Amino acid sequence: MIGMIVRFIVSALVLLFVGFLVPGFAIAGFWNALLAAVVIAVIGFLVESIIGKKVSPQSRGVVGFITAAVVIYAAQFFVPTMRVSIFGALLASLVIGIIDAFVPTEIR
Repeated sequence: MIGMIVRFIVSALVLLFVGFLVPGFAIAGFWNALLAAVVIAVIGFLVESIIGKKVSPQSRGVVGFITAAVVIYAAQFFVPTMRVSIFGALLASLVIGIIDAFVPTEIR
């Protein structure tokens, strides 16, 4: 339980950093970033359960990258202060993938 809470907090901090760094990706406030982290996790879980594990970002393929961008783009419709352009979602997916390589937000 504590591990899951830490994971969402780290994910929210990463989203705040990405919002600062990436043009076309904006999120206001820590609580909204935390909500976005939960929404992204839920949408990602739903996509993986429907399509399969090979579309997850952990597969590190082009399909996983594009799926992550689509999940990030879709999350803006559930988080009121999150705004993402298509280009911003692609860049955010790339930056989050790079950050995840160094600071994993998931226990492997």
